[in-house]
Amino acid sequence: MLGRINKLESFGSVDGPGVRFVVFTQGCPMRCLFCHNPETWDFKGDKAGSFDISAEDLLKKALRYRSYWGKDGGITVSGGEPLMQMEFLLEFFTLAKAAGVHTCIDTSGVNFVRTEPYFSTFKQLMEVTDLLLVDLKIIDPKLHKKLTGHSIDHNLDLFRYLDEIQKPIWIRHVLVPGISDNDEYLKKTGDFISTLSNVKKVEVLPYHSLALAKYQEMGIEYPLADTKSPSPDRVKNANRILETESYRQD
Repeated sequence: MLGRINKLESFGSVDGPGVRFVVFTQGCPMRCLFCHNPETWDFKGDKAGSFDISAEDLLKKALRYRSYWGKDGGITVSGGEPLMQMEFLLEFFTLAKAAGVHTCIDTSGVNFVRTEPYFSTFKQLMEVTDLLLVDLKIIDPKLHKKLTGHSIDHNLDLFRYLDEIQKPIWIRHVLVPGISDNDEYLKKTGDFISTLSNVKKVEVLPYHSLALAKYQEMGIEYPLADTKSPSPDRVKNANRILETESYRQD
């Protein structure tokens, strides 16, 4: 089985604990207004320079950097949306765990369902996954649809299932002025997070427009071109409301 990969990053430092070998898969059904990887949207990705690779060869590439990972590092698969290539991911992580590697998935949960054949494969994948970084875009259902193009239902059910099986997660929340930087929504987000018992970390990620050049190069309109990054005070406010310090275990 071959996976469709957009790019590889040898020394990732923000995609899980420690130093990570980060795999960016090709293809994502979401169209988040603040997405910084629009080159990963298309599932073929021919224009993005994507490539096919086997799980065995991908692991060999990753293990070249193992000496840099230390006790906390490992492999993170991001995207795109990695769960769109779940069978490949299962094969890849099965091999990685056999080699004693810490495994992590960065996902939006956009396609999570508890129906077959998806659910059985997902449960197998969780057996070889140590940690998930799960995006919580915005808690309001209508705004979530506007912000991402998709319902929030799959995302929330993924959170609930991972809590049921006590799979460790980090929650990521992008703070966008005029959208998610809203005290009411932040409080509702904090209330939802407080219902989960498997959260190891909560991260507020300040919005930035560094991807603007990518959109211009690809000929895609960037809908948040005029949106500024949140002020340090607003970031501090979001961290306070979400009580991020109470979840830090690193």
